[in-house]
Amino acid sequence: MMDNDAELITWLLDSDPALRWQVERDLVGAAPEVWEATRARVATEGFGARLLAHQDADGQWAGGAYFPGDFDFDGSEAEGDGQPWTATTWSLNTLRDWGLDADVLAGTAELLARHSRWEYNDGPYWEGEVDCCINAYTLANGAWLGADVSELVAWFAEHQLEDGGWNCEWVNGSVRSSFHSTLNVLFGLLYYETASPESARRSLRHAGERYLLERRLLHCRSSGDVVGPWVSEFAYPFRWFYSALRALDYFRAASLHDETAPDERLGDAIELVRAARHPEGYWIQGAHHAGREWFSVDVAPGEPSKWLTFYGARVLAWWDARHASRA
Repeated sequence: MMDNDAELITWLLDSDPALRWQVERDLVGAAPEVWEATRARVATEGFGARLLAHQDADGQWAGGAYFPGDFDFDGSEAEGDGQPWTATTWSLNTLRDWGLDADVLAGTAELLARHSRWEYNDGPYWEGEVDCCINAYTLANGAWLGADVSELVAWFAEHQLEDGGWNCEWVNGSVRSSFHSTLNVLFGLLYYETASPESARRSLRHAGERYLLERRLLHCRSSGDVVGPWVSEFAYPFRWFYSALRALDYFRAASLHDETAPDERLGDAIELVRAARHPEGYWIQGAHHAGREWFSVDVAPGEPSKWLTFYGARVLAWWDARHASRA
């Protein structure tokens, strides 16, 4: 398929603006005026424009906060068809990850404050609810759109478990952290810290990082066994699922934000990601996360994925460059 790095980059650049601008910035090293111009197109072309077109007049997507308004909690969809990905929180997560300028959604924060309520407890949207992952998304999306979500930072401090991480099942009595929940919280805290540095709780974030680093992103601390098969299952969109690739993407961003060198405890996960790379330079799409979605943004399972290739190549380039500079 591809004979060299130049051909791989050409392949990646032939993509939707939501991906292309990130390739230009992080893999090509293009001038800001180049990738910023491409990023601006997210609002008017391709995936970004299509998703924006689905926003309801009340500021929501699909008529609901975390679930679509027509979701049947007692029906077949709830029993096995997968988590739906069309409602407000998931649509905001996606647009934010794609780099949409928050100004494009001017007024959305206020609309959601008036109209959107959580399905779990009928609480106001920007106050969050009891789920760590949902509150992490709300923290990041609120910081992005200018809503006051500062109380959620205190909520995460109150709900951090003794081992340093978080678990969405705390409400059912869990006292051991979850890889999935902890990573989602870390992404939320980092985004909030980037957007609101004066309100940051860096020590809170670093304690959560230690939880994963002590386990080398892959292992149970007690037995040393791989924590689950999902650590090596890479699929885009990532949704809420943990994988070594997604965790490394977080630690890359945190390292750049904190201006620190990559932690050596990431090495095992790096080699796992490196080993998953096809000899021609790309990564293969894994099993699709089932559930209702507005439209597909990547290839079918088993095909070369541009999104996964971008994330994988970016993580390896960061790791290899930092290690080369210390050689």
